[in-house]
Amino acid sequence: MDRSRANDDPAWGEPVEQLAKAIQNCSRCRLAGTRTNALCGEGDPEARLMLIGQAPGEKEDRQGRMFIGAAGSVLDEMLDAAGLARDGLYMTNLVKCMPPANRPPARDEVSACLPYLEKEIEMLDPRILVPLGFQAASRLFLQYGLDPPAEGKFSGVCGRLFWSGQKKLFPVYHPAAALHNPALKADLLRHFRKIPVLLTTCKWFRLCPMRRFYRANRLDPSWIELYCKGDWQSCVRYQMEEKGAPHPDTMLPDGSIDPALER
Repeated sequence: MDRSRANDDPAWGEPVEQLAKAIQNCSRCRLAGTRTNALCGEGDPEARLMLIGQAPGEKEDRQGRMFIGAAGSVLDEMLDAAGLARDGLYMTNLVKCMPPANRPPARDEVSACLPYLEKEIEMLDPRILVPLGFQAASRLFLQYGLDPPAEGKFSGVCGRLFWSGQKKLFPVYHPAAALHNPALKADLLRHFRKIPVLLTTCKWFRLCPMRRFYRANRLDPSWIELYCKGDWQSCVRYQMEEKGAPHPDTMLPDGSIDPALER
C-alpha cells in the first residue's frame, strides 16, 4: 500500500494500514536482511483491477515505489495505450522485497510472502487479477485451483481470461520481458488493450438468451464470467450480433450448439 495515500485518503482503512506495517516490518525470510524497502502495494483501494508483479527491482527497492524502473516505463506505455491510469488500479508484487542481484525469488521466499498477497486480495476484492509474468501467474493459478502453465509454455496462457469460480485471472507478459525481447511488445500491447473490455459487460447481455438460461440455472456460470462479463469481443454470439447475422438461441459463446438448451 502506498503509505502517503493511506495517510491522506479515508478509503484506506485501519486494516490496510496494519497490513502495510506488517509488510514493512516483515522478517519471515532471508530477504529481510538484504532489502532497503519492503514494498507494499499502491494504487486505488477500490480498484477492480489488480496487477501483480514478481518482485521489486533495484530502483523500486531504493525508493520504495512500484514500477519506477525501465519496466515501469514499459508498463506506463501499455497503460496509456489501453486508456488505463495508474491511480485507477492497484499494483503489488508476489514478493515484497528485492532478491539480491534481481534474481528470481526462491520458492521458500514466495511461500513466506504469499500470505500478504492473499490478504491484499481478500481486503481489496478486485474483479480481475492480472499476474505479470510466468512466476506470478503460476503461483496464482495454483492458489485458485487452476492448472499452472508449464515452464516454457507461458505464451499459451498469455492474454487469455481464466475463471476459477472465485476470481478472474488474466495473465500477461511482464513488462520487463519486452525489454529483453522487443518482439513481445506487440503481444503485450494487444493484451493490455483487452483489459478495458474485461472490465465491462457485453452490450447485448441484457437481451442475450445466455442471460435467460443462466437465470434459469441451465447454463454453467463460467460462460457468463468468461464471455458475457469477460472477453465478450471473443464471443461468437457477440460477433454475429454486430454483423446482424442470424444465430440460434442455443449457440454458446464459443460458437458450439448445446441441444440441451432446446428443452
